[in-house]
Amino acid sequence: MIDDREFCALVRQRGGTLLELSGRLAAMRAGEAPLTRPLVGRLLLEAGQMETLLDEYGAPQNHCWSRFRALVASLKNFARIGEVLAYMQRRLSSYRLLPVAGDFPAATTERLRLLTEVIAAVAAALVEEAQAVGIELPATTPQPPDSDDAQPAGRLARDRGDRITCDTATTVPRLATEFLNLAVDGDLLRTAALVAPEDYAACFPDPVSEERLRQLTFRFHNLQSLYDTYVAGTSRESGDDDLPILRGHASVIYHLLEIATDLAHYYERHTSPRTADAVLRERPVVDTDATMATLFCYAMVFSSDYLAGGQRLCQSILGRYAEPGRLDVPVPSYRGFHVRPSNLVARIVAYYGSSVHMRLDDALFDAASPFELFRANETINARKRRWLASEIARVHPDCADFCAPQAIAAAVLAIVHRLAGEGKIMLYRQPLEFSDQLGRRQGSVLENSVAEIAQLQATGQLEIRTDLTVTFIGDKRVLADLDVLARCGYGEDAFGNNVVLPKALSYLRR
Repeated sequence: MIDDREFCALVRQRGGTLLELSGRLAAMRAGEAPLTRPLVGRLLLEAGQMETLLDEYGAPQNHCWSRFRALVASLKNFARIGEVLAYMQRRLSSYRLLPVAGDFPAATTERLRLLTEVIAAVAAALVEEAQAVGIELPATTPQPPDSDDAQPAGRLARDRGDRITCDTATTVPRLATEFLNLAVDGDLLRTAALVAPEDYAACFPDPVSEERLRQLTFRFHNLQSLYDTYVAGTSRESGDDDLPILRGHASVIYHLLEIATDLAHYYERHTSPRTADAVLRERPVVDTDATMATLFCYAMVFSSDYLAGGQRLCQSILGRYAEPGRLDVPVPSYRGFHVRPSNLVARIVAYYGSSVHMRLDDALFDAASPFELFRANETINARKRRWLASEIARVHPDCADFCAPQAIAAAVLAIVHRLAGEGKIMLYRQPLEFSDQLGRRQGSVLENSVAEIAQLQATGQLEIRTDLTVTFIGDKRVLADLDVLARCGYGEDAFGNNVVLPKALSYLRR
């Protein structure tokens, strides 16, 4: 076991610069110290090295040193948030962001100011704790270190030729589609953006958690990297004004998620009454309400707004990059395009924002409208009845003859069971409850059979099975998902029971 005095000397030797930086920040805790890049860089470097040293010696599990370790980690955490805020503030003009309801530049400036005060408060607490554990502090001067962050204005000339890459015509739709996927998976951002302040704590761990935010951050970082590898600097980027806007939205959401992840980490690790370590929870240094406001009112709200704007932009991009195609698929076997199949088809089309139509005979139906697809059932049922009449004539050739009511009823029963046995109709109830008009209707066996089967179909007791197909016309990317949907029975089996949608259509499950 290492002696506390010996360990104090080690921390003093290795952490002298960190403690000196903290002392200077603490002396200017009213927010006067600018959060410059050199200052943040030094804080991150020194705090990271000190955190590693403390962990190697087991400080998190030591009663004397655990609070010191937590404060070092907090200082690093908030310095990293400050680094991201300052970076976004400098880069805002280059992001070409679409307008949102709030004033994002002003909000970023204000959050950076508040964050500077938070860092100063944590630095002051770290100095105080260092004295409490017996560390001799270095002498400090009133001026903050590394305060000179002056840089000349302007940018280098953009005089390099276009990069030579693979065909970006396929990459751009892939980027836009992935953004749409992230917009669906980012539903937690929209949910959290609407939460009232008194309910912030109740959002942990569902829907908000460090784990979920970190996973979403990673995916937006991947999207940004994909753009920079295959699109940035190409002739397609310079010829399409929407692409830099898409990149700007992906970048700003990524940085906002970085901030949200670090704030969620701080809350769950150091503040939450359910999961936090008591060393900071019982003696708080940072105002929890202020950190939660930054997490929800700033990071969540603006990332949600820019996600919505990027989603509309991507749908517009996909519309311009659409590859026209045709897809022939069977009509849903259970009651045609009723509520569930029609809604799933319309949601796929709406997800991509492309124009897709469904052709049946000579009629076109807007596939983005469930009500349009419902209307197609009129044509589908008419074709089923015509097909049914030919099948009845096949199994009962003398069905045109007029017979006594008992004979007609017996013939209708025989025809129904014959067609069911051949799989031409699907029975959903057994025994069937025939109407009191069985055999009593005017007309032939054919007419009675068609009428009785139509009655059984209307009451949900059976369905007519046919090989009817429809043709979807539109963007190939949308058609590919419609094909997947059709192959899994439009989300239901032959009896109308819901089935699990495949992974490719996971966005429909939300």
